[in-house]
Amino acid sequence: MSDGGGLYLGSSFMDPFKGLLVPYLMPESCYDQFFLNWNLLDVPCLKIVISKALGIGIILGSVMVKLPQILKLMAAKSSEGLSFKSVLLELLAITGTMAYSIANKFPFSAWGEALFLMLQTVTIGFLIQHYGRRTGRGLLFLVVYFFLLVLLLSPVTPMSVVTYMQASNMPAIIVGRLIQAATNFHNGHTGQLSAISVFLLFAGSLARIFTSLQETGDTLMALTYVISSSCNGVIALQVLYYWNSTPDGKKKKKKKKE
Repeated sequence: MSDGGGLYLGSSFMDPFKGLLVPYLMPESCYDQFFLNWNLLDVPCLKIVISKALGIGIILGSVMVKLPQILKLMAAKSSEGLSFKSVLLELLAITGTMAYSIANKFPFSAWGEALFLMLQTVTIGFLIQHYGRRTGRGLLFLVVYFFLLVLLLSPVTPMSVVTYMQASNMPAIIVGRLIQAATNFHNGHTGQLSAISVFLLFAGSLARIFTSLQETGDTLMALTYVISSSCNGVIALQVLYYWNSTPDGKKKKKKKKE
């Protein structure tokens, strides 16, 4: 079949992969542009594909983004340098984004990492309590959080509450990161904070600014990630600044002064 201009529009060598590409990476109209019309420079379709690819990459990365932090806590059997209040505020922001996205029926590629970040952040919250010799509080924290999460995602919770939670993400993120930054500054080191997790979170939040605008068109979501990127950037700079500082080194300096 020809379009009259000599281009063959019937099939493509990519047809066996069409089921994987459509709709996960691109809509069918973009598949036709790329692989039937061979218009590989279609700007709207390129934006869609880049956004989808970034979204999928962020979700895949999020499965392990906080794993280095969890492993570092378990190896050290210490939560020194980590603020439980900061974790709670971060969890509030993640939960708000997840609930808001589900309520608005945004595509999973636009918010999926929130699910995995939530599970890992909850684990870190429990470990902070556990290694602080407050295991009972840690277990209570898990029970209360998951009860509230089920309630939030149920039809009982009105949309206005979910929207308010998403709007409150910005101050929650700012305060949470400021608490962690202040803890780092006070200690003179970043303690058991994982540099890998910090840098991955920073990169992911930066990429999410573009994907949020592209896939949801939601200004509130995009603005949340702008704030998140800025705050994560501050923590990333502290990790670099305190790179050679360790809790043991600080303790030795104190002993010498005494």
